[in-house]
Amino acid sequence: QVQLVESGGGLVQAGGSLRLSCAASGSIFTDDSMGWYRQAPGKQRDMVAAISSGGTTIRADSVKGRFTISRDNVKNTVYLQMNNLKPEDTAVYTCAAAPLLSRFYEEDGMGIDYWGKGTLVTVSS
Repeated sequence: QVQLVESGGGLVQAGGSLRLSCAASGSIFTDDSMGWYRQAPGKQRDMVAAISSGGTTIRADSVKGRFTISRDNVKNTVYLQMNNLKPEDTAVYTCAAAPLLSRFYEEDGMGIDYWGKGTLVTVSS
C-alpha cells in the first residue's frame, strides 16, 4: 500500500522560510515523479512544483525563484524548500505522486495517482 506522509508545515512570518518533507512508502518512489500541490481556502488546487525520477523539475510561475523541490531516493523523501514566503502562499500543501512528470500539468491534479493528507502552511503579514 502506498503512503505519502507530509511534515514541516506551520506558521511563519512573511519573508521567512519553511521546508516541507514528504516520506513515501510502499511500491512507489524511485521511478515515480513526485510533487506538491496547494489549496487555499475557497480557491482551486494548484500544482506548486514537481520532480521526475531523474531530477527534472517544474515549478509554478508564482514560486519560481523562491521555492525549490528536491528528492532523496535513499530516504524515499521529497522536499520543498520555501523561501521568502508571502501571505498568499498560505494553503494546505499536499504531496503527490504520478508515473510521469507531465501528469503534474493536468488540471486540478487529475493526473495524480497518489496523494498525501496535506500539511498547513500559514504565512502571517
